[in-house]
Amino acid sequence: QVQLVESGGGSVQAGGSLRLSCVVSGYTYSTRCMGWFRQAPGKEREGVAFIDNAASTNYADSVKGRFTISRDNNKNTLSLQMNSLKPEDSAMYYCAAAFSDYWCVSPAVAEFPFWGQGTEVTVSS
Repeated sequence: QVQLVESGGGSVQAGGSLRLSCVVSGYTYSTRCMGWFRQAPGKEREGVAFIDNAASTNYADSVKGRFTISRDNNKNTLSLQMNSLKPEDSAMYYCAAAFSDYWCVSPAVAEFPFWGQGTEVTVSS
């Protein structure tokens, strides 16, 4: 089993920055693809950023150039640096892990068996 615990959410004004962290424990060898999803009220969960074991990354168009995902396999942590935040970035952010690197290229919610509890991000205008 794999456990994921997020931290770092909060409230910030538009243009500000936040850094989300996710600590991974358990069978971490299973976490080849790791990433962040987000879900705003009344909307579907959407992929934000993903990174595989080779450190290849994939970003949603809406966050490219503003967000940076990174992972430290030695410390079993995943991070998301979010800069130039916009009100539309407000959502619950979830850390997730999948068995295959493939899902970093074509992320699908159903293919990520491991999820954190979420951390809330609120960006005010």
